Amino acid sequence: MHAWKRTFWILFAGVLLCSSSYTMAVPFLPLFLFELGVDADSVHLWSGIVYSSAFFMGALMAPLWGSLADKYGKKKMVVRAGISLAVIYGLIAAVQTPWQLIGVRLLHGFVGGFVPASMSIVASTAPEKQLGWSLGMMQAGTMTGGIMGPLVGGFLAEWFGLRMSFVVAAAIILAAAIAVIVWVKEGERAAAPEKSAKVGLTHTWKEAFKRPALLPLLLLLVVFQLSVNMIQPVLTLHIADIQGKLEGAVLTSGIIFSIIGLAGIVASPFWGKKGQVHEYSSIMCLCLLAAGSVVMLQFFVDRLWLFTTVQFVFGFFMAGVVPSVNTLVVRATDAEFRGRSFGLTTSANQLGAMIGPLIGGAVGLYWNVNGVFVITGMLLCLAGSAVYALPKLNASRSRHLQG
Repeated sequence: MHAWKRTFWILFAGVLLCSSSYTMAVPFLPLFLFELGVDADSVHLWSGIVYSSAFFMGALMAPLWGSLADKYGKKKMVVRAGISLAVIYGLIAAVQTPWQLIGVRLLHGFVGGFVPASMSIVASTAPEKQLGWSLGMMQAGTMTGGIMGPLVGGFLAEWFGLRMSFVVAAAIILAAAIAVIVWVKEGERAAAPEKSAKVGLTHTWKEAFKRPALLPLLLLLVVFQLSVNMIQPVLTLHIADIQGKLEGAVLTSGIIFSIIGLAGIVASPFWGKKGQVHEYSSIMCLCLLAAGSVVMLQFFVDRLWLFTTVQFVFGFFMAGVVPSVNTLVVRATDAEFRGRSFGLTTSANQLGAMIGPLIGGAVGLYWNVNGVFVITGMLLCLAGSAVYALPKLNASRSRHLQG
């Protein structure tokens, strides 16, 4: 087996385990709030704050971790994030109040970076002709973890309580970090630190502005993650409403989250290969428009089986966006900027993921869950329309200048 492929499969397993640990814990935090004493009238708002707190800190820290990866090595950042996340999940299992949970979530955002650092290593070691497939498969790895995590977390919560699922999540991410320590070899391109890389948020953004093709992609990620994460604070509570009782909602939610993950496993390599044949911007446009249209259909859904079906289709199209953006980011940057570029994409993801739950929580509190679905769908359709229009605008500007 080629060295790059061995590294790829180890990191694929690593992001799978990282995603598993995350989805064993975080999607169930809105239901965990009841255990911490939050009442039903304010749980939507608390859910939004709990979700957003980690993303706020992550948006600030991601470019710094990316610049450190370029300067000192990407593997070190993967290991740092894995060990730190194991500690964080252990702390979540021990919290006693909603404010303590928010504090730990802030730490969660501070230490993150396992997946983007892994993506950066893969992007720096995979051959160009395998790049779309490799990044698509890495996305599929996170989606596979998205299947395993909710199922395991749901069963553990049903049998032993939510706190036990957080403990197991800590053990899983620790195992992923150990696997990277033992088996991952970065290769010359990925391992060679960029000694001239300046560490810091200001320098990273200055370098980003020298690469104008990167900025629209970062903005697109903000809008995409904002839209998707608007749903997260209300989804488990909505599932409980559809089934008519809170009892068993964790397990039901885990099954549905896993089905969404299954859609991602099927779709991510599929969209990655399609992007190698067609323009990645065309794939993004199609996926955004389709995902937005599908999620708005949930306004009319009041049956659990139909809601699950719609979520599967939504997950299928949603899975095509991030691999396409990641591939275009790699093409827009050189190897020496790779860690910082993935740090910036993570920052954009975290910024959107921070704003989205706050909006979703507020809409769920003052309107209803169906309103969240409609607004999410409209934002995704607008993003898809922007992706479609931008090349057309550029083309028309070129023709105007030539005329």
